[in-house]
Amino acid sequence: MNDERRVRVVLADDHSAIREGLRMVLEASGRISVVGEASDGAAAVSAATRLRPDVVLMDVRMPQVDGIAATESITSSTDVRVLVLTTFGLDDYVLGALAAGASGFLLKTASGAELVDGTLRVAAGDAVLDAEVARVVVDAMRGRPAAVVPDLSALTDRERDVLAGVGAGLSNAQIARRLEIGESTVKTHVSRVLMKLDAPSRVQAAVVAVQAGLV
Repeated sequence: MNDERRVRVVLADDHSAIREGLRMVLEASGRISVVGEASDGAAAVSAATRLRPDVVLMDVRMPQVDGIAATESITSSTDVRVLVLTTFGLDDYVLGALAAGASGFLLKTASGAELVDGTLRVAAGDAVLDAEVARVVVDAMRGRPAAVVPDLSALTDRERDVLAGVGAGLSNAQIARRLEIGESTVKTHVSRVLMKLDAPSRVQAAVVAVQAGLV
């Protein structure tokens, strides 16, 4: 498989050994090319802007500009997707990264297969949340007052079903199987849901699903 058909990734982590390990795991899949590296948040923003990869794998704790600030800068100024990868599963980091527009959040304890799958899913427009991270999000959202529950009246019944699948962390393929519809139809519904909810990413839509009690 040539580079043009591979998912293009930038690695952002302040430890070179971790970047090297990630590069080996991702490129061994034959489906991903690492096109750049960054050792701090500012460099990550620069690389994302210059190289326009499909995905940035972003560490949270980095010098100068941290991963959350870098994520917000990237997602607000480019169409590059960010998958946050960290050893920390603390609530503030999770919610901060998601609020900044990250498309997913995995812990560094994830297996090589999970890293590859998560990267490919984020590149394809899916949301990716580690199970532990998902619990943090669900607990935090459920703890908010009812006043913040979103209005879903603009959604059709099918769009609500799709949103529930997104909130459950399902991929488009999994939602398609659950609802017995085509995957391309799911993609269309997801796009309409994001537009109607004014949600900047699939992860934010998942949060809305939790707030609305669909999950």
